[in-house]
Amino acid sequence: MRKYRILFLCLWILSLVSISFFGGAVSYGFFFGMSLLPAVCLIYISCVYFRFKIYQELESRNMVCGQPQDYHFILQNESFFAFSGVGVKLFSDFSYVEELPGDAEYELLPGDRFTYKTRLVCRYRGEYEVGIKEVTVTDFLRLFRVSYANPGVIKAVVRPRLILLKELKGMEEFQAPLQREALSGTEPDILVRNYAEGDSLRQIHWKSTARQGKLLTRTVVGEEKQGIVLFCDMTRFGRKAEEYLPLENRMLETLLALGYFFARKDMGFSVCYAQKTPVRMQIRGMTDFDDFYQSVSMTVFGENGDFLSLVEQELARGGLWGSRMIFLILHEMDERMMEATQKLAEAGLPMVIYAVTDGDIRKFLRQGGGRRRIFQVPIEESLEGRL
Repeated sequence: MRKYRILFLCLWILSLVSISFFGGAVSYGFFFGMSLLPAVCLIYISCVYFRFKIYQELESRNMVCGQPQDYHFILQNESFFAFSGVGVKLFSDFSYVEELPGDAEYELLPGDRFTYKTRLVCRYRGEYEVGIKEVTVTDFLRLFRVSYANPGVIKAVVRPRLILLKELKGMEEFQAPLQREALSGTEPDILVRNYAEGDSLRQIHWKSTARQGKLLTRTVVGEEKQGIVLFCDMTRFGRKAEEYLPLENRMLETLLALGYFFARKDMGFSVCYAQKTPVRMQIRGMTDFDDFYQSVSMTVFGENGDFLSLVEQELARGGLWGSRMIFLILHEMDERMMEATQKLAEAGLPMVIYAVTDGDIRKFLRQGGGRRRIFQVPIEESLEGRL
């Protein structure tokens, strides 16, 4: 477009020179013609803006991440003159079409229409606009190009993807420690662990305490343990959608992948996450999983959550000490969280921590081991082999 503007400027200067040195009807006609062309081009663009129509349709606005939906748009010329140099730009931050038309420009005769059929894919869970974002109009002489927002955008409601895990790395690494725990203990029918704040004094095993010189709490062999507990940090990280949508999507995918893995094996588990008030859900198997999926899909991350406080509240309620295992899904690691989880591990609670981040957390990964395993989950890469 720049070369056309330079060419036009040269011709206009030439017309100005001609009337200055030669005069006459031809020179003045040439000058006024060149001077009026920009106004004519702008009038043309205004006519296209008011008369050009776009129709777009998505097969369903309720979508799932990564699953394509049929999508098409129609460009319609409802005016009495031809349109040239009309282009469209699609939303590309959170969605894409499988066959992108690119920077193509369309020419439409009066009453003509152009239909483009493809499939649209959403990248992240959430509610956001998809399809045609804006329209670009270029005049016939390519002097001006005007872009304006599409007034008829489509807003899709996207649910998180459900990922099938064939195996779970965290569970495999804890099989041996759990077996050793079942065989340990100071008496035939009694297991003991370190005393932790919130334990009942009646459960303290005084003989073991006197023998080892520290408070130990009894755990009776054969007592049915509670199911697995999943904690998910649902605090909003960032204010822009391009910052928090990919992160929230991956955290919910991780939570659902773990839940689906346990539900398919008929392993009961409970889920805790914080919003305005703590949310607690008990899932007994596949019969409860659909409701769990729907609830997680509609979850809105809060801006003022305190994930560590939620964990401490659950400990104070006393519902965690009999758990087989605890899973924590975090979006960041810090020293405060490491200290708290280390105390839980020392108290005898096996746990797996999934840090959903692309940051450098190598110093925290090196602190994992024993009853506390730590894994990093990248935001954009596949979950398989990471969990």
